[in-house]
Amino acid sequence: MKLGTLEFTPIQRNDVLVTAAVSASTYAAGLETCVFVTKIDPAFADTAIFCEQYQIDMAVSTNCLVIEARRGDKTWYCACLVLATDMADVNGIIRKTLGARKTSFASKEIALKLTDMEYGGITPIGLPEDWTIYIDDAIMNQPIVVIGSGMRGSKVAVETGALRGLPNTEVLDIKRAV
Repeated sequence: MKLGTLEFTPIQRNDVLVTAAVSASTYAAGLETCVFVTKIDPAFADTAIFCEQYQIDMAVSTNCLVIEARRGDKTWYCACLVLATDMADVNGIIRKTLGARKTSFASKEIALKLTDMEYGGITPIGLPEDWTIYIDDAIMNQPIVVIGSGMRGSKVAVETGALRGLPNTEVLDIKRAV
């Protein structure tokens, strides 16, 4: 499958291009026929530069955000997947949905430690099983989107309907009004 200048191949042929957790989660959820991978230059892993370098439309590229929620003495985490063209409403919709008093982006150090993924490659596939994954409903309007692979040196293309097969996933409008 070709997107922009990249050729994506089925994960079964190239699962070395994703982290062990991403690979295991893909197979556990039965998504192996819907997940495709490609190698990229790690210097171009960040969304805007990735899209420009490889001619990928920002409307099919995503960002996976790690959110820290707090209420009283309790702290917990979730992930939000939004199109690169949108911003998640972390302090409004996400905070209310989580029933948290305060929400914020998790620090880089915490996000990397808890996900065991590389910064610029965090993806909803392979996250801790007790996390909820919120997928913005606009993503479901695309047949395929590009997500992280768990590492900076590759990207994953996934059929959007398959994202619903991830554990603890909810699709809702999480965009911030601009």
